[in-house]
Amino acid sequence: MTAQQHMLVADIGGTNTRVALAMGDGLDRTTIRRFSNAAHDGLGPILSAYLDEAGMPDCDGACVAVAGPVYDGVARMTNLDWTIDCDGVGKATGAARVAVLNDLQAQGHALGYLAADSLRPVLDGPEPRGDAARLVIGVGTGFNAAPVHEAPGGRIVTASECGHMTLPVRSEADLRLMRFVETAHGFASVEDILSGRGLERLHAFHAESAGFGQRADASAIMAAIAAGEDQVAVATARDFVRLLGSVAGDLALTHLPFGGIYLIGGVARAFTPYYESYGFSQAFRDKGRFSSFMGSFSVAIIEDDYAALEGCVRFLSHSQ
Repeated sequence: MTAQQHMLVADIGGTNTRVALAMGDGLDRTTIRRFSNAAHDGLGPILSAYLDEAGMPDCDGACVAVAGPVYDGVARMTNLDWTIDCDGVGKATGAARVAVLNDLQAQGHALGYLAADSLRPVLDGPEPRGDAARLVIGVGTGFNAAPVHEAPGGRIVTASECGHMTLPVRSEADLRLMRFVETAHGFASVEDILSGRGLERLHAFHAESAGFGQRADASAIMAAIAAGEDQVAVATARDFVRLLGSVAGDLALTHLPFGGIYLIGGVARAFTPYYESYGFSQAFRDKGRFSSFMGSFSVAIIEDDYAALEGCVRFLSHSQ
């Protein structure tokens, strides 16, 4: 890559797309721009508009992180009717090297390259080993997780769609919640509760259980939770934190991330004030005879909004 060439990176969420440029030494955060997905009919026009605004820089490489499954370089977004592939990204950017990653994969590639003050501890554990597996869990428009492994040939971040696992049931109340959720499309998944829209669904369940018919959007629910006077909102928050702790604990047992667990996403960050008081640690460690073993894992929140962009840069840099 010559001194005049750049890498273009993009993070495509369910609502917005962030685009930026990078040189060999990392992400240039002064170049980050945000685009509304609703105002565009695909990723191509966004990338073209960005490059035009940036003065049409030469791009040697391009990497995009997508909120949806990626197979053979083709991404179909979970919460947006877009299909994104390497050919389309290459045509829009003129880049010879192109990669399409799941957004959680990009977050995983950013680990170790983020500022220390962008990581907020949720659960303490043993000092993470640098060569140990790590786990990124995303809670935002949707829910997903990706394990991160250090291998002799470089870092491996495997994709998943674990947000569509079955919602866990531990009580009669959980069973009623599952029945309430599955009326929408016949199946109650983790993402149906542990996401922005899931929070609204969980609040609707508690409102109906309390004999109220009101519906509220996620921002109004979070405001009511912060006020602490609306018992429906408080019950919603307690259940959200409990279920997130339980699911995160299940994923920890699945992947054994002795290098740490990292929560990302707007909804995960919004609940930061409530993890301790509403029992995240208790739910995380409530695994019967393995409860003490659950102290082997630390949990932190990534507060860097641009971690996925940083991960895209690192992926491209290490794959040259």
